[in-house]
Amino acid sequence: MDIGVFIPIGNNGWLISETAPQYRPSYDLNLAVVQAAERHGLDFALSMIKLRGFGGKTEFWDHNLESFTLMAGLAAATSRIKLFATAATLCMPPAIVARMAATIDSISHGRFGVNLITGWQKPEYTQMGMWPGDDFFSTRYEYLAEYAQILRELWDTGRSDLKGRFFQMEDCRLSPQPQVPMKLICAGQSGAGMSFTARFADYNFCFGKGVNTPKAFAPTCERLQEQTALTGRDVSSYALFMVIADETDAAAEAKWAHYRAGADTEALRWLTQQTGADTRSGADTNVRHMAQAESAVNLNMGTLVGSYETVARLLDEVAEVPGAGGVMLTFDDFIAGVENFGTRIQPLMRSRRHVNAQPVAEMA
Repeated sequence: MDIGVFIPIGNNGWLISETAPQYRPSYDLNLAVVQAAERHGLDFALSMIKLRGFGGKTEFWDHNLESFTLMAGLAAATSRIKLFATAATLCMPPAIVARMAATIDSISHGRFGVNLITGWQKPEYTQMGMWPGDDFFSTRYEYLAEYAQILRELWDTGRSDLKGRFFQMEDCRLSPQPQVPMKLICAGQSGAGMSFTARFADYNFCFGKGVNTPKAFAPTCERLQEQTALTGRDVSSYALFMVIADETDAAAEAKWAHYRAGADTEALRWLTQQTGADTRSGADTNVRHMAQAESAVNLNMGTLVGSYETVARLLDEVAEVPGAGGVMLTFDDFIAGVENFGTRIQPLMRSRRHVNAQPVAEMA
């Protein structure tokens, strides 16, 4: 099973809480996280893009780095780990993204890929005058399909002449092209998102669900497999989980309770308001899932809480889900979290024996 880290490009990571660790993002922080992940043999690191935060007492996600420029810097400072940046496709033309990706591919010697998002939080784009109107909620995956087709054409052939509903390319050129086939990621959970992923993406990132229920995301994997059966493409699901670990189950559970007790209610109201702005999509989108009341404090991602031994066992259960290619992890404290994962959790995992068997010198 592949293991990746969802690096803290925005302030406070993925905990909307006054009692969780409070920090601003920086290149140095993300460099430390990714170099530790590489040292411990993790397979990839991914950075999101967020152009406007949720406010509240914690100013949640009001402070963010930019994804592509960050990953270019990290590519130059690493040697093995795969790196993925996120393209905000409403404000980044596909030809520019294709060229930036080819550049980082050159810096990383073929270790780079792109995560595509449609955009769901209107204020991110209205602040720049780039929101195309609420009809976009209904057509966003049609838009993304043309976008991805242009990327594929430029990366694979160096040229695109696509004449579509949203894009009109006129002998658009790209050179040099990537050294290896560029990988695309999508995190769409709706029917339209799954259909897009089955046609264009190489990996689907999905939410793990619940607390210490590592297989609860299995129906999402099954839905993707149904879609890929129609396209004939091999696309794996990678589940997103937060790890809150400590020496004992009780100590980890106490930390989790402490974070929940400090929920930033003002920021959470903003989240609920923004996710409700889309009246056209169904109930199966990941945006709706994020704002559910059960655990909005960590955006309702699957959460593994317990001792290092407990978390290792739960992650091994994730690996048993059909169609699951791996997991992407977040932590309450990223520096300590990645280090503890590498030294205290990963060595106990059956699904990571291929990493655990490597000498430290090979993993460095």
